[in-house]
Amino acid sequence: MLRSLVRSIASSSATAAESTAAQLSCSRTFASKNSKSPASKGNISKSKFDPKSKTKPKPEEITNVVDNLVSDFLEEDVRARRLAEDENNKSLDVGPNGRPLFTSTASLTELTRKDTCSYMKFSTEELNRVLPEGLPLGMVKEFEESKRTALLVRQKFLDLRDHFRRIVDPPLQSSNGKGAIVGSKVQKQVVLDGPVSCGKSIALAMLVHWARDQGWLVLYVPKGREWTHGGFFYKNPLTGFWDTPDFIKYNESRLLQLPCKVFDPIPLGEGAGVGWMKGADSMAMPEGSTLYDLVQTGLTHTHAAVGVVVRLRKELSLVEDIPVLIAIDQYNNWFTFSEYEEPVTVRSCRPIHARELATVNAFRSMMHNDMMVGAFSHSTAVGKLRKDLPDVPADARVDFPRYSLDEAETVCHYYLRQRLIRREAFREESWKKIYYLSYGNGAEMRWLLPFMR
Repeated sequence: MLRSLVRSIASSSATAAESTAAQLSCSRTFASKNSKSPASKGNISKSKFDPKSKTKPKPEEITNVVDNLVSDFLEEDVRARRLAEDENNKSLDVGPNGRPLFTSTASLTELTRKDTCSYMKFSTEELNRVLPEGLPLGMVKEFEESKRTALLVRQKFLDLRDHFRRIVDPPLQSSNGKGAIVGSKVQKQVVLDGPVSCGKSIALAMLVHWARDQGWLVLYVPKGREWTHGGFFYKNPLTGFWDTPDFIKYNESRLLQLPCKVFDPIPLGEGAGVGWMKGADSMAMPEGSTLYDLVQTGLTHTHAAVGVVVRLRKELSLVEDIPVLIAIDQYNNWFTFSEYEEPVTVRSCRPIHARELATVNAFRSMMHNDMMVGAFSHSTAVGKLRKDLPDVPADARVDFPRYSLDEAETVCHYYLRQRLIRREAFREESWKKIYYLSYGNGAEMRWLLPFMR
């Protein structure tokens, strides 16, 4: 019925059909490419048209495009209904060699080596509660296209988790029995590096989830690039905004228990859009204030925002009652130029480096004794950085690999379970070809697997 309605609209008014096709094409996603034969794909490419072109497309071309788009939407709807029906069929939850596809372990803390190459289920409410700062983009895409909130348990994540757990509890053994992930020394600072779409951001978010489950105080920055791009800035140069209510949202109970230990006046800067405060250049924290009061001061008084960020970094280094972890995603954006510029002459400007921003400068360094983990995000395209980064220990970098063959096999069985792959087309030879073609890149595998024939 929907197809006939679209055809009638296309035949009665070319202009109306053109508008309809343009709107539908704008909302198309990668997940819709799961049932096209080479012949139909060729027809689509020939029938595409440029909305800005002066030459209007023929009604039959518009109808062809709309028909294919409608088919995609209908198939996604059918897939969602079938997945709902499959939910009660536990015989489908089978991974490679008959192993369970989903782990029965209840928490990230209890995961062991036996749980690797299996998926762990999460609830959307749980993730939003534990990670109120937001989920990494790769995790969001995985959930959207697989239509399930589940993540692969990888040995590399267990090594990362056990590495930081060993810092707090030294006698503890790792899940693989091989010791720390960075040589024999337990390094408190770690930088996750590796190819694009290898899972660094997801592993970092899972580490934050685990640490908060353990009662740690975690400062999580899921989008480090936003500290160097966008917002108000002035010549010093300092970012006028520091809007992190989500940090308070999860850590409120811990921040209320931790007293401030630095009582030097907080320097005031230029307020965001309100200029400088008249008659004052600093603000003192009352005696008996907690870290919660400190953060609230930065949110309430825009003139003190940057000063509070710098002060918070000092306060976190002095916390002794509970473990503190600083987790920064898109960490590589802090080693290149920001989007801010300082006028030099009437016709030229000087680009401002990230290290010149007070907020980045306060948190970027790893030359300290605090637990800190940063993840490089190559999708933000900041360029190739040198191996010996300033203010980062030489042995801090940890290579985070793409999927291994065993992990890729589990991933393919999972996507088969989630109906991204046609069951009649699923063969070992086919998924291995896609694995080697994508070189274990998770995002590319997810995009290519629906084309398996």
